[in-house]
Amino acid sequence: MKSSKAQIQAKYHKIPMICFEDQKLTSFSGLLVFQVLFRRLNLKKRLYQCFSNGKVSPIFGRHLVVLLLIVHLILGFRRLREVDYYRDDPLVLRLMGLRKLPDVSTISRSLSKIEFKEIEKGRTLSRTMVIEGLKRENFPRLTFDFDGSVQSTKGHAEGTAVGFNKKKKGARSYYPLFCTVAQTGQFFDFHHRPGNVHDSNGADQFMMDCFGDAKNKLKNTLFESRMDSAFFSEKLLNVLGNDRVEFTASVPFERFPELKTKIENRKRWRTIDKEWSYFESKWKPKSWDTKYRFIFTRRKNKKQIKGPMQLHLFEPRDYNFDYKVIVTNKRGSTKSVVLFHNGRGSQEAIFGDAKSDVALDVIPCRKLVANQVFALCSMMAHNLSREIQMLTIPSANRAQPKRPAAWTFQKLDTIRHRIIQRAGRLTRPGGKLTLTMSANQAVRKDLLHFLDTLQKAA
Repeated sequence: MKSSKAQIQAKYHKIPMICFEDQKLTSFSGLLVFQVLFRRLNLKKRLYQCFSNGKVSPIFGRHLVVLLLIVHLILGFRRLREVDYYRDDPLVLRLMGLRKLPDVSTISRSLSKIEFKEIEKGRTLSRTMVIEGLKRENFPRLTFDFDGSVQSTKGHAEGTAVGFNKKKKGARSYYPLFCTVAQTGQFFDFHHRPGNVHDSNGADQFMMDCFGDAKNKLKNTLFESRMDSAFFSEKLLNVLGNDRVEFTASVPFERFPELKTKIENRKRWRTIDKEWSYFESKWKPKSWDTKYRFIFTRRKNKKQIKGPMQLHLFEPRDYNFDYKVIVTNKRGSTKSVVLFHNGRGSQEAIFGDAKSDVALDVIPCRKLVANQVFALCSMMAHNLSREIQMLTIPSANRAQPKRPAAWTFQKLDTIRHRIIQRAGRLTRPGGKLTLTMSANQAVRKDLLHFLDTLQKAA
């Protein structure tokens, strides 16, 4: 469609004439990098094996709709209706292997008709791809962190419920439980739940499934786990201990008078560093059968505490300290165990990146199954952005006590701005498909580095 020159010049007389023509222009030249990655992983075929139980139309199989949703999130879009903004993009069409993209209603209808057993296959595929990367990197020790993350909705969606929600009180939400890998910053798996459940709901079986799958495929790897106080229960700790998984968990010590008494009566604290001091004790709650190693730590409070906030816990003389209690089955030094446990804060950074970069916090549909697929695609899009960096940049930080990521990862949003969101034109001079881009040296350097490294890695 070509706009009238007179109309354009009359309305926008101070800018050049605007024409809208089909010239095979793309806004996402850097998507070539992910096209190479998808081929390396054989992603389309593997998605077909998971989501091929039916078609919404003769053209768009369910696996293609799932693949499109992953691409959609990689490009930075958060809502299904935003597919209209790149419907005619030639590079997206080539990546999908389609002549046209499905419209919003087709996508929504397809997602709502996916079966739960297909989602289970998709979760298995997601875990398998993460494990393939871990096997390639040959980590001797892997750290799995477990925690929940709230997904809120303004309206009503199937399976949501009103629960504890810090940011949106009274809003209906989901509260899925996630397992993340500290060394790669990837999501290993998720367990979908309504918003009104306790943090540990379904955690025991979920943990067994995660570690069971990983141990079957990574035979010579030692596994460890970190959890917050919501997971402090004998049942969960025994599940990990019986599975030979080393763990640390925060202890809600204010619920146990015996622990408060131990802290109040302690005169001598050993020094960890300038801020932290500690003592240890073997202990178990009265209802438990097994004693565990409890590490009691305190740190000088840098902020002035106003009011009698902790009067029910400690004497006023203890206002100068923050207390933390950790339960563990690890045998290392106290310092290494404390540093290890404190490193679990990195999981919050993973959640933050996934929510801002791939819309992990979005509930786009009313159907439960569609929202589960969307969450799965968000996870996979995040994991693929980490995978592509794992293949193209050198690793470091492999043996530090806090178990930081072994790579200095860029946010996917940064990769979009620097590489993906670049204009280009697809042409066929002499019958050879060519992508023409602006001669920006920084973009050229980064794009060619990614492509060359991926080709060599393959």
